[in-house]
Amino acid sequence: MTATKEELTNQKKYWQFFWRSWMIQTSWNYERQMNMGFMFGMAPILDAIYDKPEEIDLKKEAYRRHMIFFNCTPQTSSFVMGLASSMEEQYYQDRDSFDPETITAVKTSLMGPLSGIGDSFFQGTIRVLAFGIGITLAQQGNILGPILAILISFIPAFLVTYYGGKIGYTAGNKYLSKLYNEGLMDKVMYISTVVGLMVIGSMVASMIGITTPITFGKAFNLQEVLDNIVPGIIPLGLTFCMYWLLQKKVKTGWILLISIAGGIILSVLGIFQ
Repeated sequence: MTATKEELTNQKKYWQFFWRSWMIQTSWNYERQMNMGFMFGMAPILDAIYDKPEEIDLKKEAYRRHMIFFNCTPQTSSFVMGLASSMEEQYYQDRDSFDPETITAVKTSLMGPLSGIGDSFFQGTIRVLAFGIGITLAQQGNILGPILAILISFIPAFLVTYYGGKIGYTAGNKYLSKLYNEGLMDKVMYISTVVGLMVIGSMVASMIGITTPITFGKAFNLQEVLDNIVPGIIPLGLTFCMYWLLQKKVKTGWILLISIAGGIILSVLGIFQ
């Protein structure tokens, strides 16, 4: 049976999600990590949606929307790309009732769970299995060693990346309209925002490893006292400081300089470690 024009167009999108999610780390940066790679994956979709000259401002807004912080396992990022593309199309069709902040909230809420699943599966399981078998055979002089290592690594990654993008896009198209018709989108927005805040909170606690060695005598340990009040209160406080600087429009270069110089000085003074 001959494929329709719409099916052919969608097939092209699925391959875009596939190839571009595999290149998502080529422009990795410390400020927003994979944001430029994600934007690269979204660019063809946004260009196709906003293809009229009078829509250039809307396209710029969409570009900026996908330049925010993003960090996820590359193989599972295609699902987020597919879902975000579907939501962008829905927003274009119904801008009066579709809140674009929902797109950002859903992206943020998916980063943590998909990273946890993706890293555990691909980095903690598939890679260990693939190269465990490959090294064992290679040590015996068997040419199948490197071949099997590559195949065992590649096949699951290929399937998850391709079908992840396809499922994300088709499921988004299928269920977004239903959510709006049944008045459930506000609840989805609320839940996504809560999960997103949990993800960001866990990232702050795990990625900013700053403690204080300050003690008074043998009985008082400042870090233990702070942990009893709010665990991770120092990383949280520093995060809020960075957020405050960003709100004051302080340039990223200055924030990095403050962080580096401040870290060195406070470490030398024995305040942080």
